[in-house]
Amino acid sequence: MPRLPVRMRFKSEFLPLSPNKTLRAGLIRPIMPAVSPALHIMTKKHITFQNASGQELAGILDLPDNPCAFALFAHCFTCGKDVKAAARISRALQARGVAVMRFDFTGLGASEGDFADSNFTSNVTDLLAAADFLRREYQAPALLIGHSLGGAAVLAAAQGIPEARAVTTIAAPAEPSHVLRQFRKDLDAIRAHGESAVSLAGRQFTIKRQFLEDVAGQDQASRIARLGKALLVFHSPQDATVAIEQAQKIYEAARHPKSFISLDGADHLLSRAEDAEYVASCIVAWASRYLDPAVQSSSPEPKVPAVPVKPDLAPGHVLVTELNHQFLRGLQAGRHTLVADEPEAMGGTNLGPDPYTLLLSALGTCTSMTIRMYANRKGLQLDDVKVELHHRRITRPAAPQASGAPNGAAADEVVDILEREITLTGNLTDAERQRVLEIADRCPVHRTLTGHIEINTRSKA
Repeated sequence: MPRLPVRMRFKSEFLPLSPNKTLRAGLIRPIMPAVSPALHIMTKKHITFQNASGQELAGILDLPDNPCAFALFAHCFTCGKDVKAAARISRALQARGVAVMRFDFTGLGASEGDFADSNFTSNVTDLLAAADFLRREYQAPALLIGHSLGGAAVLAAAQGIPEARAVTTIAAPAEPSHVLRQFRKDLDAIRAHGESAVSLAGRQFTIKRQFLEDVAGQDQASRIARLGKALLVFHSPQDATVAIEQAQKIYEAARHPKSFISLDGADHLLSRAEDAEYVASCIVAWASRYLDPAVQSSSPEPKVPAVPVKPDLAPGHVLVTELNHQFLRGLQAGRHTLVADEPEAMGGTNLGPDPYTLLLSALGTCTSMTIRMYANRKGLQLDDVKVELHHRRITRPAAPQASGAPNGAAADEVVDILEREITLTGNLTDAERQRVLEIADRCPVHRTLTGHIEINTRSKA
């Protein structure tokens, strides 16, 4: 059975909420984070552009609202734009305000062309074409990031992208020819016959003699020495594909400013999500020193002030404090802090979502958690669940009052409507889908909102 997303809409009606009880909260982060992502509206755009040969290459632009900079990401050898490391790092950078473009090199993934006819040089020209696309449609990349052989490619392409101020390599070889070690047993056959099928990570690729000659003819050390941009080198001592000595060669060939960060415990493909998150966090902190102020937003968001923290706040309690004498508020919940505000149209500074957004977030989060807990317990093939919510308020004319009412007037009823759309992706039967949607109404927050609520207020010295 095909796995198709199904979207269902629910309307939950609640008693009117007081309009003057307005809190805006957002920006959830630990009290003492290393580098915390801000709150961004994030968009994933599928794009296409032409390479130097006129072939169409497919890419993805992970675009935050009001990006502070644009980055170009080059994936590992024979991988693709959707490889986990590329996707995770791009999304983590996006969450921190950096727009990231990643694409499939010629002949890979959804891009046109024959991989057998591509080589390291074509990878470099593909990167230059991608930079041209960003320059033309958005903004030239200020940051170049490359993973494995993609790291070698961004080092080679960097001088052709003058707007780039910083370059990051992840598990990259110092010489492009290092990639030949991945299929060394096939080299004699390739040289003898002009081409040969090789197996890489369980997939078959045709490698031609021209590829061998191309990587062997690269003067990478000279390129690194002439880089003229800030360089950050990531590498794991446990990398079994590209030894850490390759990172040492890159670092020694480069001139300052240059930095090295060890990815202790990580594998070559950064298979663990926490490794990709760590890399993204370090990149943002490091690159902020080198990015041209001109690439920053012409009207940057106001700086979010620190939220006062009460160390002995009881578990389950929420503390709200004033951050200014308008609408900006700080919220503490356990070890997390949040920022509350009103939009500019309401006289605020728009540093956080409105109180109803927080209310919707609580309902949506609880709904998603409840559905996942049920699906896991029942062993359902539920791949993903998304919950989208919206709040609106209506005035509903009431039925005429019974005789004897003052002036026979009818009281209108103000009703708050919470729209909840649930998208279920997975191999589920119709009966399973219906049951999951019924379970959604059993989430604790849903029951609280539809149950009897008492709010007790008292003065505290």
